[in-house]
Amino acid sequence: MKRPLLWLTTLGLAVAVSVAGTIYFFSATKGRRTLVVSTTTSLYDTGLLEVVKERFEEENPIELYFISVGSGLAIQHATRGDADLVLVHAPSLERDFLEEGYGVCRKVIAYNFFVIVGPDADPLRIWKLNVSEALTRIVKMGRDGNATWVSRGDESGTHIKEMELWADAGFNWTQLKEERWFLNTGSGMGYTLLVTNQKAAYTLADMGTYLQYSRNNRISLKVLIEADGRLLNVYSVIAVNPDKVSRANFEDAIVFIKFLTSIEGQNLIESYRKKDYGSSLFSPAVNLLKTDSNPTIAQWIRDYAFINGTECPPEYRGRHPELY
Repeated sequence: MKRPLLWLTTLGLAVAVSVAGTIYFFSATKGRRTLVVSTTTSLYDTGLLEVVKERFEEENPIELYFISVGSGLAIQHATRGDADLVLVHAPSLERDFLEEGYGVCRKVIAYNFFVIVGPDADPLRIWKLNVSEALTRIVKMGRDGNATWVSRGDESGTHIKEMELWADAGFNWTQLKEERWFLNTGSGMGYTLLVTNQKAAYTLADMGTYLQYSRNNRISLKVLIEADGRLLNVYSVIAVNPDKVSRANFEDAIVFIKFLTSIEGQNLIESYRKKDYGSSLFSPAVNLLKTDSNPTIAQWIRDYAFINGTECPPEYRGRHPELY
């Protein structure tokens, strides 16, 4: 979809313009600019980006506007010129975005872990199994009529990770989704968790959204498999290349990237809801990668999310070597 349309009446004439254009028009009269960020639902639904927005706008003459969708659709918005920057968690799609010339100045900003969640009673007894063992058991029990799996199926970063995990376990997601025990919501993480809870089923979730829904008593699902290197979830920010998309607000995208990777931005990520939940929903990645303060997780990030051995190959750094 293109950006939503708003109608502006000027001197009796109705003129259709894009949301970004409309915001920019009104913001410009106040001396403020607009930056459109296409982002994954897991970052937006937890409320983190609202906190980031408030602090960033206090310090910069730039208004942030978020389009919240799955990572695949977020990148599609950017390639069509509907966003100036993406915040996503799908390294394979991010590589394509860079290599096709649409993305520049990629920075890894945060991480957490995906988790496999299910009913508290865990009728399939997958707790303490490794990921592939658990998925294999779910398939067997599902085909016997004793289990239900719920998939997002929406080309999001979570969906891509799920397909990778099924492949590692020896299964094909495209074939599995045709089986009766396998449900496909085609929707975001929050709704998928609600369906999983209603069906007393199992699913893959990002830890941030799971904690948000669990601590708010919207679901009674329990984390059954976690803290496995294969469940690593890495978030990156990428500016849209103005040489490819001429209307991209590249300069303000760089300002936002520098904010997210600054000490202030990284502290915001780490502290968000930490007191409420007893742990961070998202962990900052910038200093971790610089200092190897946790060598195991730092290496997991490099192995999973780096491209040709780096978070952003030199040819895609958009004349901003200071970011690296």
